[in-house]
Amino acid sequence: MNRELVTELSQGVKPATGLQSKMKTGDMKRKILIFTDLDGSLLDHDGYSFEGARPALARIREADIPLVLTTSKTRVEIEALQAELGIRGPFIAENGAAIFFPTVYRNFLIENAVVFPPYLVVVLGRPYDEIRRSLGFLKRRFPVQGFGDLSTEDVARLTGLPAEKARWARQREYTEPFVLEDPGRLGEIEELAKREGLKVTAGGRFHHLMSAGQDKGLAVAKLREIFSAHCPGGIVSVALGNSPNDLPMLESVDIPILIPQSGGQYPEVRLPRLRKARNPGSRGWNESVERVLDELQKNTG
Repeated sequence: MNRELVTELSQGVKPATGLQSKMKTGDMKRKILIFTDLDGSLLDHDGYSFEGARPALARIREADIPLVLTTSKTRVEIEALQAELGIRGPFIAENGAAIFFPTVYRNFLIENAVVFPPYLVVVLGRPYDEIRRSLGFLKRRFPVQGFGDLSTEDVARLTGLPAEKARWARQREYTEPFVLEDPGRLGEIEELAKREGLKVTAGGRFHHLMSAGQDKGLAVAKLREIFSAHCPGGIVSVALGNSPNDLPMLESVDIPILIPQSGGQYPEVRLPRLRKARNPGSRGWNESVERVLDELQKNTG
């Protein structure tokens, strides 16, 4: 998506109306909706593998349960991962900046979406150019480097990604991951970002500069609202994450599941009904999803 178009999308240009899918109403019987973080959750922290989650993923595909990838990753990265996972459906990109629906999806009429083929997009963030300008201001005062300042080789080295995937990670549309050389100054950066209508969140490997009007929780709540409007029987929502950045998402669902970090420790999260996976990464994700599906499918099958 080019930057000029992102600017138009964020301003609500070209509203989509009346677009519906050819799927049958009977497909709406599925009431389970799963949101998931990626790095350290569905994907192992080291190696980015989802091998341990294959059994649960197979059940999700067979049961036609929407699996909504909810991540700091870019649209391009998510598209590639969806292809690997063998799924196609809505996803939430760049820490809640935008919700992407396939243009034809389950008879859904999505209000206030904009057309960006092959998607309908609900935009909650601000264009990347605006975020980069604000980071430039911060760079004059603090030792920070954003992805836009780094080469593909730099990003590959910092993330452990192969070069192609590092290029995808740099194709930002709404947010900017950055490296902070002096973590003791994070509070000052957060305060200045707030004055610009922005905020800083901590992910698995980087801090992220983004619009103050977005987060994973707001996007999850919006997507739940859309599904609820099209599912007369209601929905049961599940979310899995492993970092403080996932807290808004976990707060926004019926069944929040906290995945331990690679060393086995859990971030400080206190939520009603919170469940904790026993293992990190894809293995813990698989065990947790299988257990929840066993429980829910007894009641909703």
